[in-house]
Amino acid sequence: MRVFVTGATGFLGRALCLRLLGGGHTVVAWARDQGRARDLLGGEVRLAGGDAAAMAAAIDGADVVVHLAGEPVLPGRWTAARKKALTDSRVGLTTQVVAAIGALPAARRPRALLSASAVGFYGDRGEERLDEQSEAGRGFLAELCVQWEGAARAVEAHGTRWIAPRIGVVLGEGGGALDSMLPAFQLGVGGPLGSGRQRWPWIHLDDLLDALLWLIDQPDARGPYNLTAPEPATMASFAAALGAALGRPAVLPAPAPLLRLALGEAADALLHSQRAEPARLLAGGFRFRHPTLGGALQACLPAPGALRIQPAGPAAGWPRSPHLEARRPRWRLAATQELDFPIGVLQAFFTDPRNLGALTPAAAGLRTPGPIPPLGEGAALVHQMKVGPVGLTWRGRFERWDPPRSFIDVQEAGPYRCWRHEHRLEALGPDRTRVVDEVWYAAPLGPLGAIAEHLFVNSQLRAIFHFRRRALARRFPSAEAR
Repeated sequence: MRVFVTGATGFLGRALCLRLLGGGHTVVAWARDQGRARDLLGGEVRLAGGDAAAMAAAIDGADVVVHLAGEPVLPGRWTAARKKALTDSRVGLTTQVVAAIGALPAARRPRALLSASAVGFYGDRGEERLDEQSEAGRGFLAELCVQWEGAARAVEAHGTRWIAPRIGVVLGEGGGALDSMLPAFQLGVGGPLGSGRQRWPWIHLDDLLDALLWLIDQPDARGPYNLTAPEPATMASFAAALGAALGRPAVLPAPAPLLRLALGEAADALLHSQRAEPARLLAGGFRFRHPTLGGALQACLPAPGALRIQPAGPAAGWPRSPHLEARRPRWRLAATQELDFPIGVLQAFFTDPRNLGALTPAAAGLRTPGPIPPLGEGAALVHQMKVGPVGLTWRGRFERWDPPRSFIDVQEAGPYRCWRHEHRLEALGPDRTRVVDEVWYAAPLGPLGAIAEHLFVNSQLRAIFHFRRRALARRFPSAEAR
């Protein structure tokens, strides 16, 4: 298929693009900032942008449009200007997408438009069981969703099937609600928001992607579908489950008055209760990979056996490397993953430096300024990135270049005192390859750096390589999943 995607650089959009590429589909992403989009999406996604005519040209010939764009409702208070921005980014852009589809000849229009909506459609409904036949609720979010869906539904006049995925709280690595909650919960100071009695209709990111692709494949699917797990948790049980998954207490609540004071009306997004159930998905035979909250949260966290971080040990055990001899690592990270693809396919992906961004969490702020030089031993690459709010320049050099077997990059300037990363591919058969990452590293600032490694550096690297693992699994799915 050829799939046109808006919101491709967001949390959901990046994961969807990888899944589509993994399925052999062509992906065209609409992006206002194409340089940033290239850094986030890698070299395999086609980019488009511009005016209304450019949008129609980019949609021309697409089989499906997946419209995910929209400003995030949090953080920030819902001032009048903020409400206008939220509305324009949803209703306004949806109207443009529908107009672009209508501008095409009938034979060139996509067969389906999946235009995102949200469970906020239902408003604050307590313990009422909500399926797709339930009426809209009250409040700004509910009214926004009604307008959003109405703008998208107009595409039916152009002969294109309209589908409205009403998306719940998405749990996944590298973004979304979980990413903002993890720091407090990892420190043991997390807990329920408000009373804890409100229902949080969650869904794991992979189930969300499966559901979107399932809806594309169902010729009779149209109208609203709740994209939520079968049993929405209460906020209190969600907090308890996240604490259990992390091995941390989760008993410090954030009282509703405090949230109202900080966020004003925007606290509705955290405090409203929607017991939304995926009635139409289940009736159609859709099967969830992660139907239980505990299992879904565990899948979002690094698997213990897939990645190891341990002290570097004495120099006699290090690889022969001038970089390590001069800079002396304190830690060794080792990660392995087996993929059902030939080594040559993976070599082509890994040796294209544009694809690094597709494997890196958005929070890292990875950018590759300027043209990319020819790669080879001794070649240098410069990236811009962030460590927290601080922008840094990373200058790396290839210490060894021996594809398809391996290549090694070392950091010459950047946030680490020592960084040597070996990327190794091992053919396990004609269509199966083991991907091995081995990183020797140390933070700067001597004893203070050693403390930082224990406090947050090691855990951040564990999260980054877990994101990388999940991104590779979506881009290169198992033979059974294809």
